[in-house]
Amino acid sequence: MFGDNIVDDEKIVVNQAFVDEDFDQVCTLPSGAELWVNKLALHCDLLITEGFIEPYFFAGFSGGRKSILPGICNATTVNENHSYKAISSPYSTTGVLEHNPIHEDMACAARAVNVQFILNVALNAEKKVIAAFAGDLEQAHAEGVAFVRSLAQCPSVTGDIVITSNGGYPLDQNLYQSPKAVATAEACCRDGGVIIMCASCCDGMGGTHFEKLIIKGTVDEIDEYLSKIPPKETIPEQWCAQIFSRILKKHKIILVTTYLDHELVRKANMIPASSPDEALQMAYEMVGSDARVVVIPDGVAVLAVKDKEEA
Repeated sequence: MFGDNIVDDEKIVVNQAFVDEDFDQVCTLPSGAELWVNKLALHCDLLITEGFIEPYFFAGFSGGRKSILPGICNATTVNENHSYKAISSPYSTTGVLEHNPIHEDMACAARAVNVQFILNVALNAEKKVIAAFAGDLEQAHAEGVAFVRSLAQCPSVTGDIVITSNGGYPLDQNLYQSPKAVATAEACCRDGGVIIMCASCCDGMGGTHFEKLIIKGTVDEIDEYLSKIPPKETIPEQWCAQIFSRILKKHKIILVTTYLDHELVRKANMIPASSPDEALQMAYEMVGSDARVVVIPDGVAVLAVKDKEEA
């Protein structure tokens, strides 16, 4: 990824979020969470971050401040940033930064460690760089967000059936990553409608914590269990189980996958299908053959905004 010269001549350190001695406490974030950051970043002479900007299903957009939190924080800080309370905020959603508690903690963390320069890029559908934004942590990120919003944002179109995907590999490699696109489909699906999610899930369910939570019981039972977990005791990966549960309360989800065991899909309160055609036929049987169908090929790359909704 970096090339021979950099790998041979530079020291590359991978952040180990579970190694407590690698981190120092910096401050208390707006949410009340403690900020613990990798010591190497805290004691360096110049801190530069890089990344790419796309719509993000609970932090508003990726890029910028996310290089610090969650990028180089310890597991405790990352988990609390993704607490049930934070994810439950109506502002913790795609395309929204203002009043978003997850974004506010991330931005505070990046300022606290004195990020002095960022380089963020925007990508097209072929994952090629089409624009770059460099400079001040907040100003450069804001310029990048405005550019990405100008390409990705569109009015939502309401349908009885919404078909989407995570845009192929690598984001469709497991079920844990899938709510990114499902959350976009949610914005376009009427209450009681059907969402068809196409994801190979070639690597299975995803994290072990997520798998245990998503098959823990009914949708209501899962949500009730998660709602009682205090922010400081947040379980890794619980946020995706929470978002799936929120969506499943209003919509049926048909998961198109040939890799993931279909019985396991049913345990996760979803309906398995082996092909898009099979899934669409099932959806028609649920909501009627005259159903309005909306297709979002890459649900991660689209920011669907309802009329009069402020982004």
